[in-house]
Amino acid sequence: MGNDYAPWLALCRVKGLGCVSFKKLAGQLGDPTKAFSASRSELEAVEDLRGEAIDSLVHFDEWAEIENELSRIRAAGVTLIAFTDPSYPARLRTIADPPPVLYVKGELRADDTKAVAIVGSRSASDYGRRVARDLARGLASAGFVVVSGMARGIDGMAHETAINSGGRTIAVLGSGVERAYPPEHDKLYQRISNNGAVLSELPIGTRPMAFHFPARNRLISGLSLGVVVVEATEKSGSLITASLAVEQGREVFAVPGEVGASRSRGAHRLIRQGAKLVENVDDILEEIAPQLLSRGDAANAAPLALPQSASAAARKVFALLEAGSLQIDEVIERSGLLAQRVLEILLELELQGYVRQLPGKRYAAERTN
Repeated sequence: MGNDYAPWLALCRVKGLGCVSFKKLAGQLGDPTKAFSASRSELEAVEDLRGEAIDSLVHFDEWAEIENELSRIRAAGVTLIAFTDPSYPARLRTIADPPPVLYVKGELRADDTKAVAIVGSRSASDYGRRVARDLARGLASAGFVVVSGMARGIDGMAHETAINSGGRTIAVLGSGVERAYPPEHDKLYQRISNNGAVLSELPIGTRPMAFHFPARNRLISGLSLGVVVVEATEKSGSLITASLAVEQGREVFAVPGEVGASRSRGAHRLIRQGAKLVENVDDILEEIAPQLLSRGDAANAAPLALPQSASAAARKVFALLEAGSLQIDEVIERSGLLAQRVLEILLELELQGYVRQLPGKRYAAERTN
């Protein structure tokens, strides 16, 4: 890790330069690190860039502190990913206030765009833990990355289950990324680092202060196609995540809980406000699959002949759809496969461009022109 990252870390230290104005700076200059060599008049041309930020950019003199931070980052085995780096999460780059740089323990991959967040109460009930486990297992089995905040309760259960199910998971911290928070999740932290990524926008050594977590939540939703809330009080941080998800154009899902229980009220309020009610993973998958296609996250359409690696079950389902469109229940009945297996196959074929979903939960094979 060389001096190439120094200007990026410097941008995070510029007084008066928030993440919103950083993105406008990036839009104006292309490479935002050019701001340190830009003239005052060029900086003044950036929309809504505050005078304090302009002065700080023109007179920035904290390079020695930046070098010390780079040394700490190297010693901690942490990777930096800058905003213009190809490995910076594409979906996160589109939000209004993306971080200039991410601190990462583990590895981010291009296919991490296929991600869903699961968040909820730290003091989760047995019911909440069971639902979080079932949803995380279903998402991981369908090839989705599970995103959460590594907190106690629902978050920890979601991460743990994703890993146990052979999937990937991403944890977003409201503290420095070099150590686990909460401390009792140290083993989980190590597992996530080995089976996904732990990331933060905060410098090495940053303590987990309460005011860091609302900002952290925008990254959880920003990385994801949708956010699932499992158990939340009316003042829960999970509701902040859900609200941010709406602002970012993400899907919001909520799991209903026991009537009258305080930890159910947040999710019930979201459902009243229009969040999709979730009883099982199918409720998430049927909403997410068309969204992936419409946003261009699916692979390019392939020829009608399935690849040699396709399973016998996938070939059976595809053969049914080659004859004509079928409603999901008809596919299940005629294939003789379990409903969950059929849904997984259809989702995968849809993402690969072999089938398309029609109104009324009908599916049809794609055909060459």
